[in-house]
Amino acid sequence: MRFGTWLTMGVAAMLAAGCARPLRPMQSLSDPEIQRAMRREQVQGMAFATIENGQVANVKVMGMRNASLGQPLTPDTIMAGGTLTKAAFAYMLLQLADEGRIDLDAPVTKLLPHPLPTYRMRPYDFSDLAGDARWQAITPRMLLAHGGGLADYRWMEPGGRLRIHTDPGERYAYSSEGYAILQLIVEQGLGLDVAQEMRRRVFDRFGMRRTSMYWRAEYAENAADGYAFDGALQPHERRYRVRAAGSMETTIADQARLWAGIMRGDGLRPDTRAAFSTGWLPIAARRRYPAFGGAEAAWPQKLAAGLGVVTFEDRSGPAWFDGGHDESTADFVLCLETGQRCVVMLSNDVRAERLFPELGRQALGPDDMPWSWEYDWLDQP
Repeated sequence: MRFGTWLTMGVAAMLAAGCARPLRPMQSLSDPEIQRAMRREQVQGMAFATIENGQVANVKVMGMRNASLGQPLTPDTIMAGGTLTKAAFAYMLLQLADEGRIDLDAPVTKLLPHPLPTYRMRPYDFSDLAGDARWQAITPRMLLAHGGGLADYRWMEPGGRLRIHTDPGERYAYSSEGYAILQLIVEQGLGLDVAQEMRRRVFDRFGMRRTSMYWRAEYAENAADGYAFDGALQPHERRYRVRAAGSMETTIADQARLWAGIMRGDGLRPDTRAAFSTGWLPIAARRRYPAFGGAEAAWPQKLAAGLGVVTFEDRSGPAWFDGGHDESTADFVLCLETGQRCVVMLSNDVRAERLFPELGRQALGPDDMPWSWEYDWLDQP
């Protein structure tokens, strides 16, 4: 019932947004503005793209992929896709759903050849769940919306043991472990190769020629090294294992094509594209982290999880976003349905997160993005 209500509202909102004229024009960020902000936060490299009317409007890069070697960042520099991998994977999974290959509301018991806790080999070791029958109620829709009740990673749990914190479908809690289950379903339940499906259904579809779900040898000639909070250089992490949760190697030019294609809904039925970015599971947490036990808040923007991104109500209409970081990289995408506009930001320096709210507003104008939910160093809701 909850999904049907949200989806109906989302389709109507998207249709209205598609017919309406943009409420505010896209802004052009000047190079000096970005460079000043980068110097202020000591950011080494920044890649930036804007999308308007579902088409790539602008791509620019600044700074270095390796400052000590004097190597500049370029639009084709390989950067870590990080958390944005999840949204791209979700988009692929929704194509499978459109084709009737997977039922998003079927319990995992019907989607895998063996019970989930019997998978005991990493990265698919779910034996810790054997004593909790709630795993049987988990569905792909819940996992896409981070509603499986699982922590982000098991190593964050006491003793490194995975457990279910809340009843599946009850609340949002960001979980890479949940996307590992989705990958298991695709590989073991459907017998598909995730890297090949991502290539065929997403990367090739959108012309992402330098994007892959794993490291390729030719990337070495132009890959960005990372920079930690203390400025220490971190060599580019070469991800050889396909991980739906975060192994995508990509470029800013390719990410611009990806998000423009997603905004247009290429390859999906209109209702499925609406479900991707329509709130299905309301979010009451004050911050993204901690996933469990943190303070709660009533978000006037109606913050909620879609089937691949987080959604909210902007003053311009329906809006959604995705982003994350690790020790030395950061990324963020913010999209407004009105005018089919997005800003895409990638950096090989985790300190760039301090710039994302500022640069996002410069590009799209004033927004109602719940920045403080995403970034705990912000105080305002």
